[in-house]
Amino acid sequence: MELGSATDRGRIVMLVDNDVENDSRVQKTARSAADAGWDVILLGRGLPARTWTLGRAEVRLIAMPVPLSKPKFSFRRRWLRGPLGYPPTGIAPYRHQWVKAKFADLEVREAAQRLAARAGQPVSPVRRARLSGRRLATMVERKWVSLRYWQLNRAPRTMSGPWDRMWTSFWQKTMGDRAWRRLAPHLWDFELAFGPVVDELRPDIIHANDFRMLGVGARAAIRARARGRDVKLVWDAHEFTPGITTVDENARWHPGICAHEREYAPYADAVITVSELLAEMLEREHNLPERPGVVLNAPDLRAGDDRGDAGPVPDLRELCGVGPTVPLLVYSGAAAKQRGLDTMIEGLPHLDGVHVALVVNGPTSAYLLELLARAEELGVADRVHALPYVPYGQVVPFLAAADVAVSPVHRWPNYEISLTTKFLEYSHARLPIVVSDVRTMSETVRATGQGEVYVAGEVDDYVRAVRAVLAEPARYRAAYDKPGLLDDWTWAVQAETLLAVYDKLAPMGNA
Repeated sequence: MELGSATDRGRIVMLVDNDVENDSRVQKTARSAADAGWDVILLGRGLPARTWTLGRAEVRLIAMPVPLSKPKFSFRRRWLRGPLGYPPTGIAPYRHQWVKAKFADLEVREAAQRLAARAGQPVSPVRRARLSGRRLATMVERKWVSLRYWQLNRAPRTMSGPWDRMWTSFWQKTMGDRAWRRLAPHLWDFELAFGPVVDELRPDIIHANDFRMLGVGARAAIRARARGRDVKLVWDAHEFTPGITTVDENARWHPGICAHEREYAPYADAVITVSELLAEMLEREHNLPERPGVVLNAPDLRAGDDRGDAGPVPDLRELCGVGPTVPLLVYSGAAAKQRGLDTMIEGLPHLDGVHVALVVNGPTSAYLLELLARAEELGVADRVHALPYVPYGQVVPFLAAADVAVSPVHRWPNYEISLTTKFLEYSHARLPIVVSDVRTMSETVRATGQGEVYVAGEVDDYVRAVRAVLAEPARYRAAYDKPGLLDDWTWAVQAETLLAVYDKLAPMGNA
């Protein structure tokens, strides 16, 4: 596609609810739109607020206060659970510290009395009695302060009890899809931070990534249309919201975000998503007028020539401290329980000499530290290596140094319906893949012959699959020699669908 000027094509404002840097899809989307001649401004959230360029696109991180992320009851005294507790105003640590100060003062005064007695200086019985009384009163005060402090800090109330389920049901019945305003008010934090910025930028197209930004984009489009500007909204659905893992401590959160998505989905002028199956589910869930376009989050193979300050591709084996003949398994992606990383750790004692590289977004996160502690218990800690992400343009050559790639995700709805970003990156690295039996990825692996499938969460079956691949790696790598296998799994091909959506919505931009 021939490049044009920003004034010819118009302005696209992209919205994402993260810091951009670890989201390869939004980075590639912004680059492609900018290279096609659109004036692209990508808005994310992060601290500190800052701006940089991504190819020809501009990235801005917005500092977003989140006062609505806490429930109102966390700011109130808990009259039933802690009737004697201090109010949550900060007075508790003040009182606690003040009592400690009183004891410190008493110790010094008592020590001074003892010194005076040793020196033969008389101490009035009244002063002795007064000091003893002061100590007794301060001890009582300390007990009282400790009780009130304990009642304030006892196990906090969750939002998943019977009252919360009744609360959720009440607002769903009385407000319908508008109930998210009561159930998930934290979504207003996104609106209040991003909405005014979008209005000021006066976009021709708003590209909203996922459910949080769908509402921000829809409301901005409504306001712009009321002012006479024909702004179009593209909703980029990365996952199926009804299938998102729920929050155990909050019965309101999941119904709230689903209601939010249902309210604003009809305002989208175009919907794109990450797989054919998810496109079908979204069309049915929201009664969309047409099937969403599919844009796989495939690797941008051209990004290797445009790494900027990223520098040379790191050596995976060197970072792990292993030589070229050591069997090396690699996982790349988020570190979370539902990703099944525990299966890889539990399997290591049965895989002699095999090392595991975990390339994750949080190498020092609490969950990953739990995994490393478990590896220590199993006696395999020296064979587990936690590494940070590399820039998205380096991912494929970085991973290619491994022997086997692993996708051990558990069977959650959103993992069943698409080829994940990492699966496509593994494929372009031409790695044999061991994948759990989630629907889409397992069907693909069985059809292509590029790896082995095991039953999700079953350590013995996982070990079997890894052993099979390590025994005949060339057999599985040969699958990538089949003509056309990887052709469509590139960003260059996927971006054609994306750019066609933009052109259809605003072929000449708006004045």
